[in-house]
Amino acid sequence: SSQNAKARRRVPSWAWLGLVPFVAYVVLFLAVPTILALGSGFFTEDGSFTWTNVSALGDPVVLNTFANSAWLSLLTAVVGAIVGALVCYALLGMNPEGAIRSTVDAAAGVLAQFGGVMLAFAFIATMGLKGVVTEFLRSAFGIDLYASGPWIYEMPGLYLPYIYFQIPLMVITFMPALAALKPQWSEANLTLGGTRASFWLRIGFPVLAPSFLASTLLLFANAFSSYATAAALASQGSQIVPLQIRTSLTSETVLGRENLAGALALGMIIVVGVVMALYSLIQRRAARWQS
Repeated sequence: SSQNAKARRRVPSWAWLGLVPFVAYVVLFLAVPTILALGSGFFTEDGSFTWTNVSALGDPVVLNTFANSAWLSLLTAVVGAIVGALVCYALLGMNPEGAIRSTVDAAAGVLAQFGGVMLAFAFIATMGLKGVVTEFLRSAFGIDLYASGPWIYEMPGLYLPYIYFQIPLMVITFMPALAALKPQWSEANLTLGGTRASFWLRIGFPVLAPSFLASTLLLFANAFSSYATAAALASQGSQIVPLQIRTSLTSETVLGRENLAGALALGMIIVVGVVMALYSLIQRRAARWQS
């Protein structure tokens, strides 16, 4: 039997062939474009090495753009995380196979991917200068949402659309952690004379804190790297980094900084890389009790 086992171990496995299409996709559409984008930031148009593009990351205009992206991502991540966690808590007592829970789960999966031009059009049609909600508030209550200017096409106009797709993403990522809370912990807390409040303060919140923080970091990275919705709404200006990259690629470039877009992409990748590294560390800690 031991000889048969050794013979089976010598038989080569061809299971890795199933990964070939995925690996090819990652290399062609993720790895190669990333390397080309990063590499272009260190060269001029004629192929000469330069630090000029990377040094532009210290310019006040570029720093302000990164600050806008960080603030937009942080604000929408925190709001989306809190609201999404409350939705998860409301779903916790429902039957996982029930109609309401299944509907919310399906809607969260769809709405988390609802972005870009479709989402921008939806907000313009409802809250634009001539949107349905805008006209209703103006005619029914005399409230003018745009008394101070067309903010929907500027930086403030990105907050609501981003929160719109951050909340369902939080529901998807945080619900498994909330559902993994063991009923035995609550029963033990009650047996020892604890209350519902003490359970959440001493057990629930400390246990869920790593998962909540990890999900918030994921939402931050999602917002920081989003482009399509902002590009459709803010057609003018470069308030955030993805729009600044678009401007660098499509407009007239400054002499000596023709590949500024590559340097901006490098800055984005560094920020997202740090955030995702923290997410991975926290997620590993959260997985200890979930397993």
